[in-house]
Amino acid sequence: MSEPQVVEIQEKRLTLTNLEKILYPKAGFTKGQVIDYYARIAPLLVSHLAGRPLTLKRYPNGVDEEFFFEKNATKHRPDWVKTAPIWSEGNRRNVNYILANDLATLIWVANLAAIELHPSLSLAKDISCPTMMVFDLDPGPPANIVQCCQVAFWLRAIFDRFELQSFPKTSGSKGLQIYVPLDSKTSYNITKPFAHALARLLEDEHRDLIVSDMKKAVRTNKVFVDWSQNDEHKTTIAVYSLRARERPTVSTPVSWDEVERALKKKDPGLLVFEAPQVLARVEKMGDLFEPVLKRKQTLPKLPGVEKAAAETIAQGLETRSSGRSPLSQKRRDLRHPRSIVQPRAVRPSAKRRKV
Repeated sequence: MSEPQVVEIQEKRLTLTNLEKILYPKAGFTKGQVIDYYARIAPLLVSHLAGRPLTLKRYPNGVDEEFFFEKNATKHRPDWVKTAPIWSEGNRRNVNYILANDLATLIWVANLAAIELHPSLSLAKDISCPTMMVFDLDPGPPANIVQCCQVAFWLRAIFDRFELQSFPKTSGSKGLQIYVPLDSKTSYNITKPFAHALARLLEDEHRDLIVSDMKKAVRTNKVFVDWSQNDEHKTTIAVYSLRARERPTVSTPVSWDEVERALKKKDPGLLVFEAPQVLARVEKMGDLFEPVLKRKQTLPKLPGVEKAAAETIAQGLETRSSGRSPLSQKRRDLRHPRSIVQPRAVRPSAKRRKV
C-alpha cells in the first residue's frame, strides 16, 4: 500500500490513505482514482450536497466486499467537518449527519471509501420540507433502462400538463430517475401521496409495463415506479455519485434528447457513463442538473391527493386540459409529438442480453 499523503485543501489539512488500494477489482479502479474523481467533480457536486443530511455507503475493502451505511458521523472526524443533528424516531435520539458543504469535506468522505453518497431530498434546516420530488424507475429483468425511458416520457407528459419541468438522470445502476424541483413550502405528506397517486395512474394506464407495488415478485419484465423515496427517512443516490458496480459508473444527468435516443435505438448502453466520461461530459455540457436547484415551481393543489388515489391525478389532468386554450394545446402537441410521448410500449425480449 502507498504511504499516507498529507494535503491541504481550502486551508484544511487532511491525510489521505491507501491511495493505491483497488476498490473496483474488475476495472482496476483505485481509491486514489475515486478521490480524484470526487475532487474533479466537486465544483458541481458540492452544490447538490450542500446543506443536505448525507448518508454514506462505505466499501472499505472494495465493491466486491461487505459494505455498510453510515448516517451518524464518526467521532474521529476533523473539527471542520460540519454536521446537522436530525431526530431519529427509531433510535430515539439525534443522528449527526455529515453536511458535505465544501471540497475538503467531500475529499475527507471519499477517503473513508464512501463510494456512494445518498443525500436527503430536504435541507437540514427544514428536514420536513422536500425541495424536490423524485421517481426512481427500476426495471425488473429482462426489462432494462430502455423501458424506463418509455415510462420517463409518460411521466414527463403528465408533468408538462401540470406545467412542471422534470429532469432525468441515470441511477448509475440499472434504471432512470426523474426529478421535479420544488421551491415552495411543502411536506412529504403532500409529495409522497402525490407521487404514489401518479405511479398508480401510470400503472392503471400501462399495466403491461408498469407496476407501483414494491413486491419484487410482480416486477418481472416491468418497470417499478418507485414513489416511496419521497420520504423524510429515505435518501436517493446523489447526482454525480459513483456507484458500487463492477465498473465505476456514475449517476449522471442526461438530456431528454439522450433519453429519446436510447428509446429509439433500444440501446441501454447509451445511458451508461463511467467516471472519466462524466468528467468529459461536464467539461463540455456543464451541469445539466443545475435547474433542479434553481427552478421555481409548485405542485398543483389537488383535492384528495393525500389519499394517493390515481383518480386525483386524472381529474387534475382533465381539469387542466379543459381549461387550456386550443393554441396552447397545439403548442403542447408540437413540443411532445405523439410518437414520442405515447409510442407503443417497448417490450424487452426474454432472449435479450441483460445489462
